[in-house]
Amino acid sequence: MDHREILISVGNLKVSGNLNDSHCASEIWDSLPISAQCNIWGDEIYFSIELNFPEEPNATDVVESGTLAFWPPGNAFCIFYGLTPASNNDEIRAASPVNIIGAISEDEKIFRSVAPGTKITISRIDS
Repeated sequence: MDHREILISVGNLKVSGNLNDSHCASEIWDSLPISAQCNIWGDEIYFSIELNFPEEPNATDVVESGTLAFWPPGNAFCIFYGLTPASNNDEIRAASPVNIIGAISEDEKIFRSVAPGTKITISRIDS
């Protein structure tokens, strides 16, 4: 697999992550950089992107904190950093199944300071 490191810039935060080798992640990588206004849903940032993917066979609605995912119903790039309104107990749950596309490389809890509507940019880190 290629090493696909990304930089997530939101407000004054800069956090790195990695995209996996799934088809969905590869298409997103090829379309970077992407910028949008972020939406907040519990401890999840999400924003629509100009790509459309079906739900993959291994899509799941339960994720780990720090997961990067694509939510097919909203064509949305998602960053999970804690519980959402759909969570049960300490389980991090998406609104519906998401395609896992990668993970944050640092402490994802830093995203808790982000306000809705803040500009977010996902870009490549070229090694």
